[in-house]
Amino acid sequence: MSLQESLEAGKFVVTSEIGPLKGTDTTEIKEVAELLSGRVDAANVTDQQSSVMRLGSLATCYLIKEDGLEPVFQVTCRDRNRIALQSDLLSAYVLGIENVLAITGDLPSLGDHPQAKPVYDIDSVQLLWVMKKLNEGYDVVGNELQGKPNLFPGAVVNPGADTEASFELQLIKMEKKIEAGARFFQTQAIYNVDIFAEFMKRVEGFNVPILVGIIPLKSAGMAKYMNKNVAGVSVPQELIDQMAQTEDKVKTGIEIAAKLIKELKDMCQGVHIMPIGWEKKVPAILDAAGL
Repeated sequence: MSLQESLEAGKFVVTSEIGPLKGTDTTEIKEVAELLSGRVDAANVTDQQSSVMRLGSLATCYLIKEDGLEPVFQVTCRDRNRIALQSDLLSAYVLGIENVLAITGDLPSLGDHPQAKPVYDIDSVQLLWVMKKLNEGYDVVGNELQGKPNLFPGAVVNPGADTEASFELQLIKMEKKIEAGARFFQTQAIYNVDIFAEFMKRVEGFNVPILVGIIPLKSAGMAKYMNKNVAGVSVPQELIDQMAQTEDKVKTGIEIAAKLIKELKDMCQGVHIMPIGWEKKVPAILDAAGL
């Protein structure tokens, strides 16, 4: 069953994430794909995550698909204009890649090539509209395609906005993304069950599958860094203390992630695990969560 079929059937789905490495060695990608096959419904492949140059998302999506793992092609608007974006989307479909997550993308100044010029010809809402046009058989200026794709577009949302104004902005953007064609959402990392419950209450009329985001904690320092630097992420002090006091940070990080999944899974239609280097620990997280 494909990711689209699973979501449309109302199945609780699990997605994870694979970050391509900087270089041409794909050994680890293949190892992770083998570990995740049969354990997750699909795996996102990040697109130059954090504005750091890496092996391309499209090539990596093709590799993991060849290894039996369904990919979600993350596409950022930062690095390509609308011509290149449309071309990559058509190329993805020809290679058998249908799931696409539309992202505007971090500024290049945050990455390892800060001198790079950002493109941002269109944003993530417009990219969703681009996919809708391609699926209808036309490019964005109305030229008819010789063969049209059947892309399954997804988007991101941040339930943890820290002010009412920014929260309202997230809801407005979410509605715009749905109108532009988003068929599912993956969220920013959630550590507070009450915050997510309130978010789900506010969006229950949107009628679109939402996959809650989980980032396993590796240390107290990581948690503090995210609180300070990652918009919309709020790690409670009790979890920071738990990570600071434990002798086995890997075991505790897995336990915290699994407990969050258990507490959140009845509120939404899936979970999206962003392991950030802990890809090989995803099966242990799923085992601990009973998935």
